[in-house]
Amino acid sequence: MVLDPTRQNAIRERLSFYRELGIGPLYRRDASGQPQVQDMGEELVGAMETVGEEISYLPGDDRDSKLRVILDDIGPNCQRCKLGRLGRKQIVFGTGDPNAELMFIGEGPGADEDEQGLPFVGRAGQLLNNMITAMGLRREQVYIANIVKCRPPGNRTPERDECDTCSPFLMRQIRVVRPKVIVALGATAAKNLLGLNDSMASLRGRFYDFSPKRSLTDSDEPFDCKLAVTYHPAFLLRDPRQKGEAWKDLQMVMKFLGLQPPMRANKDAEGS
Repeated sequence: MVLDPTRQNAIRERLSFYRELGIGPLYRRDASGQPQVQDMGEELVGAMETVGEEISYLPGDDRDSKLRVILDDIGPNCQRCKLGRLGRKQIVFGTGDPNAELMFIGEGPGADEDEQGLPFVGRAGQLLNNMITAMGLRREQVYIANIVKCRPPGNRTPERDECDTCSPFLMRQIRVVRPKVIVALGATAAKNLLGLNDSMASLRGRFYDFSPKRSLTDSDEPFDCKLAVTYHPAFLLRDPRQKGEAWKDLQMVMKFLGLQPPMRANKDAEGS
């Protein structure tokens, strides 16, 4: 099949777009169905002109690989907002199963997270681990991220411009993982994800239909999921009386996902 000049230019533009994103390499299928690696350039366009093979991704183009592309796009020393100049040690990207049905999103890294480069590894993280265990899951089975990826100085609440700067990368993470349910941990996460300014009492106790925002250059398929709001583990450490309320929120999520808690989960979740 010979492609017309308009289609050729469209292919070149698309390949250039992928190259800028760091995605690739691409391959073409021959008549035997075997993938043949091609450079993302004139060679692939030439092959398309003569045989019209399907362009596809290599088998390594899985969700974990796509998350690494996002991390590479952020870069190790992001300076897009002032948090990069206010003493943070490293980017805290996210962790967990890239195919998780359940995703937790918190506010931002603290001192322990900034030191280790992983979200929720301090005291609040230990409580979150207990909450996840009470749901009948392991930490490795969920995906955990934050609204901002750099520690705000003094663990202050992230400012609006900082949240807005990080938001496109978080939205890309959500679209890659494609969870069935997102649990927003705390008011900052809930308000930024939902675009609402209600109290926690008003935000909790129900599911929201959530679709992560997309940019004009996003080429992945849109999707919708459910979003629930509960208290941040750090708040529960300060006010343990609210652990029972948080457990009610998690039970709502469990029911939706068909999860069965292990023995004594109710007691463990409320008393952790």
